[in-house]
Amino acid sequence: MDFFTVPTVRFQILYVFVVLHHARRQVVHMAVTAHPTMPWVIQQLHEAMPLGIQPTYLFRDNDAIYGDEVRGFLKGTGIEEVRTAFRSPWQNPFVERHVGILRRELLDHVLVLNEKHLTRLLKEFIEEYYHIARPHYGLDGETPFPTERPAPVRDPSRLVSIPVVGGLHHHYMRLAA
Repeated sequence: MDFFTVPTVRFQILYVFVVLHHARRQVVHMAVTAHPTMPWVIQQLHEAMPLGIQPTYLFRDNDAIYGDEVRGFLKGTGIEEVRTAFRSPWQNPFVERHVGILRRELLDHVLVLNEKHLTRLLKEFIEEYYHIARPHYGLDGETPFPTERPAPVRDPSRLVSIPVVGGLHHHYMRLAA
């Protein structure tokens, strides 16, 4: 899990909380707020980990927002907390790379208006592009939600482009002619 910040058009700072499943690079939970508090973080962890679907380990950095209450919550749910060393983001590379992808492929190309707008942008990017259309090198070119690859098309076919995030990215599908 990790936090990162996003400035808005009016120079308000929004905080994005993300929980990522390492094995499939799947975003388990993402939330946006202008005022993160420890109870808010614990509520987000409750939402990210419904009963019976809890990880064994949870990697996190040493951000002060986590504090003792988050540590107590994790211990109470049987999740082993793995803290990275101070100023060592490379010790949690999957979530740091995901934040970089969000910045390079989405946030560097749009002006965020407010919290609701950022939430909608992130949701659309994650659900309609990142999870189902964007190939991941760490997954051998697969997506976090792999689909069966169709048999090679020998007959002429048509390639259809489906715009995602207002046309910023596209999902491509091959249709039989």
